[in-house]
Amino acid sequence: MPELPEVEVVRRGLARWTTGARVDAVEVLHPRPVRRHTAGADDLVARLRGARVDDVVRRGKFLWFELDTGEALLAHLGMSGQLLLEPPEAPDEKHLRVRLRLSDQDAGGALEGRELRFVDQRMFGGLAVVDLLPTPDGLPGGTGGLAPASGAGGGADDAVPRLGTPSSARVPEGVAHIARDPFDPHLDERALVDRLRSRRTGVKRALLDQDLLSGVGNIYADEALWRSHLHGERPASGLTRPAARRLLGDVRDVMAEALAQGGTSFDSLYVDVNGASGYFERGLAVYGREGRPCPRCGAPVQREAFANRSSHSCPVCQPRPRSAGRARG
Repeated sequence: MPELPEVEVVRRGLARWTTGARVDAVEVLHPRPVRRHTAGADDLVARLRGARVDDVVRRGKFLWFELDTGEALLAHLGMSGQLLLEPPEAPDEKHLRVRLRLSDQDAGGALEGRELRFVDQRMFGGLAVVDLLPTPDGLPGGTGGLAPASGAGGGADDAVPRLGTPSSARVPEGVAHIARDPFDPHLDERALVDRLRSRRTGVKRALLDQDLLSGVGNIYADEALWRSHLHGERPASGLTRPAARRLLGDVRDVMAEALAQGGTSFDSLYVDVNGASGYFERGLAVYGREGRPCPRCGAPVQREAFANRSSHSCPVCQPRPRSAGRARG
């Protein structure tokens, strides 16, 4: 499932090509991907037709198009959703679900009728037009705008990758409760450390809680925990403040490195707007590497069941806690 780096790569591509464009036509080819738009497909089409895209915004894993109507087109990528930009003459993808025909009226038709296509093999994702509401704290809702052309988004030496610009102080209905992500300049890290240490659960489960910190999923949680020498079942309440801050720094670092390489792609289900895959799979230390040697100590990486998914860790570098204890400080 796409996590923050993958969604940010998609957002950048969309922002570059769709900001300022108008929606000339919409075609819903299957009803399931618009099921979250409770008023139905015809209403979604009517609300989108003629609307202009003012910005493309991301908060954690959530992605939306701000429209000049005061609403947002909220996109859920799910497990296999793709937002692709194609010329109209390009053949339809096998799992094409929704088509938006765009034109750049403000720039003399530079988009040349390019289509925004929502493709989703498994159909866990979808599109919906929702109201934009003021953010509870009055601060920008997320990352919007264009990333600087000088870099792909940071790297191992960047504390924070070069993202876009702050968005308006609005978020889609249903997103306001989602926490800020590790790259959000308005994230209160001191408060986050305190909240993380107050959780009576394993530290991995806490990292995956989007109400605590958004954008982190299974891949980057495992990778950050490996960097911090922590097993995912270590009680979050047992972390010292230095250990908690170090873990959050490792979360930020690993996602910055992934973003610089276009994200992590294990198959063709995650691609950017041009259909290209990311390359960070080559840089993974433990996730998906069961039985392979730990890059740090050489012990075979182990896989354990976790909440209907899997966790990957090094049994030597990240020993499973025998009981609730304190992390390495």
